[in-house]
Amino acid sequence: MLRQAGAGLRIVRAVGHGLRGLWLLRWRFPGFSPAEREACIEQWARHMLGIFNVTLRVEGPRQAGGPLLVVANHLSWLDILVMQATRNCRFVSKAEVRRWPLIGAVAAGSGTLFIARESRRDALRVVHHMAARLRAGDVLAVFPEGTTGDGERLLPFHGNLLQAAISAGAPVQPLGIRFIDAATGRRSQAASYVGDDTLLASIWRTLTSEPIVAMVRLGEPQHAEGRDRRAWAEALHAQVDVLR
Repeated sequence: MLRQAGAGLRIVRAVGHGLRGLWLLRWRFPGFSPAEREACIEQWARHMLGIFNVTLRVEGPRQAGGPLLVVANHLSWLDILVMQATRNCRFVSKAEVRRWPLIGAVAAGSGTLFIARESRRDALRVVHHMAARLRAGDVLAVFPEGTTGDGERLLPFHGNLLQAAISAGAPVQPLGIRFIDAATGRRSQAASYVGDDTLLASIWRTLTSEPIVAMVRLGEPQHAEGRDRRAWAEALHAQVDVLR
């Protein structure tokens, strides 16, 4: 009962922090420098993780600035917060995220590129947009599995979006995410969002669970070096599988 009451309080705090994020995006961001924007988003995301009782641990090299495409395994809606807290980046996300309460508004306001995955034409549009943003020096992030997994095994990577990095001549950095129980060190399923899970059920389960540690491991950035997107996707899949 006490845990549920505490979770209810954290929901209120999370909504308040989310609204503060929207206020920052609307009124403060236009006057911020790029470095100030990056620091603001990272701090905001770390504070939100704290509200959800999630501690972040990061290992590996962080490239300063872009252009850079980050590819990661996908376990939960929480992955976006974890990666934003690790380093500010613009996500390429499925169009449904735009309709998520509050999360969708913050994602849209922070520059997320939304893609209708079932539409080949829309995928081509997003690849062209990604390539343009990479040429402009942005840091982008994608989940090549295309959906969340259960954490037991890494789903195959789709290589379509890697074409943007090939076209722009930009490096790609593999990243692995793992959630563990802070007390036992065992893998935590509290934040999972897979199969028949609903977003609200996953959020509530996270809020009522024992403290969680989000483990992030960054690999070395790499270039295509003549590989096509399929071969590069297979190589990155193997590296993310080790990092996670």
